[in-house]
Amino acid sequence: MGKAPLASSEPRSPAGAGNLTTVPGPGLSAPQVDFTPAAVELLLRLRERHGDLMFHQSGGCCDGSSPMCYPVGDLLLSDADVLLGTLRLPEDDDDAGAALDGKAAAEGPAAEAPSVEFWMTREQFAYWRHTFLTVDVVDGRGAGFSVEAPEGKRFLIRSQLMDG
Repeated sequence: MGKAPLASSEPRSPAGAGNLTTVPGPGLSAPQVDFTPAAVELLLRLRERHGDLMFHQSGGCCDGSSPMCYPVGDLLLSDADVLLGTLRLPEDDDDAGAALDGKAAAEGPAAEAPSVEFWMTREQFAYWRHTFLTVDVVDGRGAGFSVEAPEGKRFLIRSQLMDG
């Protein structure tokens, strides 16, 4: 008997729909990454414990191909990395419901609001440039150093080919 689909696997907006809480990286016309409500909820909890967070998607094998979530500054970035998008997080509990519904309005510069950047190696992006990524969360532990591991959760990528 198969499992029912996870409610969390639904992205907050369809690819390319101009999500109000995810902004594209430099040189991209639209964000290429979004986050499910379950992923946003976990990020809010992790941010309370670890401070500002960021993601990095490498092209490694096994868990090396999973998105890794780190405190900002724990992973050194370089010109070999591409910023795919930045998720603007709600600043307080009153904003959380709106952000999880994808209805949070962007107010002021992105730098003022708490945010989570999603990075990928330039080499990997060359292969994935036509793919829209949705960060989701499922039960289980990955084998990497991602900050959600002690929670008994792991982030994963759900991908969708974008129109050309």
